[in-house]
Amino acid sequence: MIDKEYLLSEVRKFKKKFPFTIAWRLKSNTRVIYQHLNDDEKIVYAFAAQKNDSPFDIVTTCVVAITNKRILIGQKRVLFGYFYYSITPDMFNDLTIKMGLIWGKVYIDTVKEVVVLSNIQKEALLEIETEISEYMMEEKKKYKTRETK
Repeated sequence: MIDKEYLLSEVRKFKKKFPFTIAWRLKSNTRVIYQHLNDDEKIVYAFAAQKNDSPFDIVTTCVVAITNKRILIGQKRVLFGYFYYSITPDMFNDLTIKMGLIWGKVYIDTVKEVVVLSNIQKEALLEIETEISEYMMEEKKKYKTRETK
């Protein structure tokens, strides 16, 4: 059974630890992820950011959750509907971090596109990079052993 409050509490902890990260509407964004979360998935790490490449666009807040199977990005639209992205380890190519004076960006390169997460407090970038990199390296090992069988 999935704990519906766990993801929100993890994102709020991240926001409290890194308060200069620009993010709001965390509860509605976490609901998007819960709609698509499978019963056998466990949340490993979660954070909030803006899903765009512009430092001036601050209305596209999203919640990113790393589970034991994939990376999920949920973004509730202001009026109706939502955006949802799922990045499985086989689709992951590369991770790039760019740090600015106040905020930084995370670029997740996939087979089809580059996902840009911006307006993240620069002190959070190292933690995010470590969590995503360690997760992807472990998962890629599993995919390689499946391919060689």
